[in-house]
Amino acid sequence: MFRRIKNQLVESGMDGGEAKAVTLLLMEKLMGWSVAEALMATGGEEQTRDGKAQELMAAVARVAKGEPVQYVLGEAEFCGLKLHVEPGVLIPRSETEELVEWVADEIRKTTHQEEPTNEGRRMLDIGTGSGCIAIALAKLFPKAEVEAWDVSEAALRIAKENGKRNGVEVKWRKKDVLEEASKAPHNRTRRVRRAAPDGYDVPHPTGTVSGCRADDSTASPFIESEEKYSVVVSNPPYICESEADEMERNVLEHEPRVALFVPDNDPLLFYRKIAELAHELLEDDGLLFFEINRRFGPSVVAMLSAMGYRDVELRQDMYGNDRMVKAIKSIKNRY
Repeated sequence: MFRRIKNQLVESGMDGGEAKAVTLLLMEKLMGWSVAEALMATGGEEQTRDGKAQELMAAVARVAKGEPVQYVLGEAEFCGLKLHVEPGVLIPRSETEELVEWVADEIRKTTHQEEPTNEGRRMLDIGTGSGCIAIALAKLFPKAEVEAWDVSEAALRIAKENGKRNGVEVKWRKKDVLEEASKAPHNRTRRVRRAAPDGYDVPHPTGTVSGCRADDSTASPFIESEEKYSVVVSNPPYICESEADEMERNVLEHEPRVALFVPDNDPLLFYRKIAELAHELLEDDGLLFFEINRRFGPSVVAMLSAMGYRDVELRQDMYGNDRMVKAIKSIKNRY
C-alpha cells in the first residue's frame, strides 16, 4: 500500500523523497499508523482500519492533482504547534520558524533572562495569516501582550481558531497596513540613492523613500497617545509577479495570491510601508523584523538604514538564502 501510494505521487510529478514523506504523513494522520506499520502494510484487513482506507485514497488523489497536503489534511505544524490551515491562508514555512527563533533570541538578550516572562512587553505581527508567528510568540512569552493584524476576514477567522486551539491570548485586529501607513507622518522625505548595494536596483515609484531627520523634533500626532510596541514582526507579501512562472504549481494554484505577490515595479512596497509605520509604533530601541524575498536582502538593508534604523542585520535561512532582516528604531532619528 505504501509503495502504491508513493508511486502514484511520483507519477504525478512529485520528487521521490517528498512523495515518501507525504505518503507517510497521510498514512499517519488518516490511518493512525506508525512509520513501521505504514511500510509493512501490503493490503488486506489492515487497510480498512476504522473505515479510513477510502478517505486515505481520496486524499492521495487530491495531493496527486497538486493540492498541498496541508490543505488536504487541514493542518500544518509550526514551532511545535498544530495549526488549522485552508486556502484562505498561507501554509507556514520552516523559514518563518527560523524568523520566530531569531525574534525570541533577541527578546531574551534584551531581558537578560533565559526564559523571560516579559510581562508588559508588547509585540505586533503584521499580516498574520494563519496566526503562526503571533501564536508562537504568545506561547513562548505567555505574559507578553501580543497583537496581530490582517486585512483578510478569512485569515483572521482561521488565526482566531488557531489561537484558541493552542491556548494563547492574542488581540486579533482587521487592519490594512497600507492604509495604516498612509496615516503616518511620512510626508517629510529626503532623496536617497535609488541604486542599492551589490547591483540591486530597486525602483521606487516616487523616486524617494521616507527619511528620518535628526533635526526634526516635531512630535507626531499619529498614535502618540497609544502605548508603543517593543517588537514589530512581519512576513508580508514579497514575491514579484514576474516570479510566478518559477513557482511550484501547488503553491500558485492553491495558496492566496494576495498573501504572496507584490508589484514588479515596487518590490519593497510592504517593507517600506511597514517600516514607515513601525517608526511610529515602536518604542525607542524597539525591534523590527522582516521575512524577505531572497533577491532583495541588500536592498531592504539599504532602505532601512536610509530611513534611520540602526544596527540593520541581514540573516540567511537554513538553505543559505537571504531571508530575514532585523533593525532597531533609533532614538536620535524620528519622522
